[in-house]
Amino acid sequence: MASNTVTPVPSDGVDSARTPDSSVDADASADGTDDVVEDVVDDPTDQVPRPDDVTRRLALLWDPPAPPTRGRKARLTLAEVVEAGTAVAQEVGLEALSMRRVAARLGVGAMSLYTYVPGRTELVDLMIDRAFGELDLPPADAPWREGLSRYAREVWHLYQRHPWILQTNMWRLPLSPHVLDAQEAGLRTLVDTGLPADQVVEILGLVDAFVRGLARAAVAETVENDASGMSSDEYWTSMSSFWADWFDVERYPVMTRIWEAGGFDTPTDPFDASLDRLLDGVEMTIDRAREQG
Repeated sequence: MASNTVTPVPSDGVDSARTPDSSVDADASADGTDDVVEDVVDDPTDQVPRPDDVTRRLALLWDPPAPPTRGRKARLTLAEVVEAGTAVAQEVGLEALSMRRVAARLGVGAMSLYTYVPGRTELVDLMIDRAFGELDLPPADAPWREGLSRYAREVWHLYQRHPWILQTNMWRLPLSPHVLDAQEAGLRTLVDTGLPADQVVEILGLVDAFVRGLARAAVAETVENDASGMSSDEYWTSMSSFWADWFDVERYPVMTRIWEAGGFDTPTDPFDASLDRLLDGVEMTIDRAREQG
């Protein structure tokens, strides 16, 4: 969105390029009329580019067409198409999602789906929005740490339920109601902590990146387990001879020291343990901002 910068209207509400000059005033008085030359003020939103495909994409998210009340009843609903698309993505992954696969699941021809969605891009937008609608977001009055922790855990569990979301470009999530609801809730947890606005955005982005990173790793581990038939513990047990035959304690003294102190012992819940450390850092940042403020 930052690339589509709109030049703001001057603070007095008058576009200086349209302000009548002295020659216009002179012409008006010369013909003996007392007509007032009114300034025409442009609406800044008129300068925003609106490609047709973007308009269709956003309209489907924010103002979907209502089911017809007359004539022959539609065989499907938009919600059913989105649900079927989600089910296909769950089974075969987002890369294999196609309108043809979704149509086959619904028992209709592929061309009939275009009655409901213009194409695959719009369908994926709706699928993501539907998934984000499952989030149980923190309430507005939650203390910041409790609220941010709940936000992070909700998104973490969302990715576990819908790993196909992680196959999208997470920096270009759709501008949809439930996606923005989640962002609003996340920002709300930090906005009144005393942090500057830019740090509120930065910290929420850090939490999002942390959750996405661990979620991707967890999903990859699940895929590897299923493909190999070997759990993570079984895999590392099978590699245990490395430590006896190949590991050089003199080459890796720090690693050895940490191992001997129990530093590599796996916590019961690595996500919760890592999130707590991250929130400790956020708390220190908030305390520093309050001291400086």
